[in-house]
Amino acid sequence: MTPWPLLRLLSHDTFRSGTELAQLLGVSRASISLALKDAGDLGVPVQSIKGRGYRLGRPLVWLDEAGVARRMGSAARYFDIKLFDEIDSTNSALMAAAQQGAPSGMVYAAERQSAGRGRRGRQWQGEFGGSLMCSLLWRFNLGVADLSGLSLAVGLVVARALDRLGIAGAALKWPNDIVCSEGKLGGILIELSGDALGPSAVVIGIGLNLRLSAALRAGLDQAAFDLAGLGFAGDRNDLLAALLLEFADLLPQFEQGGFAPLRAEWEARHAMQGQAARLLLPNGDVLDGAALGVADDGALRFAAHDGERRVHAGEVSLRRKN
Repeated sequence: MTPWPLLRLLSHDTFRSGTELAQLLGVSRASISLALKDAGDLGVPVQSIKGRGYRLGRPLVWLDEAGVARRMGSAARYFDIKLFDEIDSTNSALMAAAQQGAPSGMVYAAERQSAGRGRRGRQWQGEFGGSLMCSLLWRFNLGVADLSGLSLAVGLVVARALDRLGIAGAALKWPNDIVCSEGKLGGILIELSGDALGPSAVVIGIGLNLRLSAALRAGLDQAAFDLAGLGFAGDRNDLLAALLLEFADLLPQFEQGGFAPLRAEWEARHAMQGQAARLLLPNGDVLDGAALGVADDGALRFAAHDGERRVHAGEVSLRRKN
């Protein structure tokens, strides 16, 4: 058996014996032991005390489709939410579904990703129960070229959702990071397909840290922080609902007017706006200057020694100059 049915019977507040768990699931006691081992291999913290049984090592609120829909009210009709215990990548799976004709508004979210992906092929590492990992399929009556600036618009979706939840201190970093002064809070991955003149299908992946353990932070190659550290006491269902509410509002606006009407708001939220910055170029060269802002198509306006340059996401990495 997989560990997921077992884990859903456990809580942080109450111990349950192996015998009780076996009876509830209709399996052998040995199957419970194997499932608990598998849970440990997945990084799920389960506490065991002889004579008392098992419980989760920390509090956990599971993702819940009905709970997300309830928080969204009438706007829930725009989305079809599918939750997974484990998946390779919500983006990859939803891209495959899109190619099979899945409708606009399909949402995938998972408790665990075995092959989560970030920008430029990096692996996205999420904390079990402490990270929101989700993807949204949206179909536009626009050509691929007309979608420039979409990743920045999605950054505004995240920023507005955090505002909705009363979370202060988050900012955007070109082109697709959510940050605060202590480190990275999350990121955005956009994947698209379609014709030059349209229509097009876009899968928007978002990963956000709600609560990060010290062990996971120690294994990351950059400074990271979590929403709990900014005062957020809610759960992932609150966060997913807030994101989808903002998507329902902003994506139709983007289809009508593109990124240009959103540019000023994005720049007001940019963590590096007007600051000294460093561009890491694909060939390994480094270019020092300042982040002036963004253009109407979402390109970074960068002041270099030889004048202003405009660079696009995927070409370079932007870093704060120390």
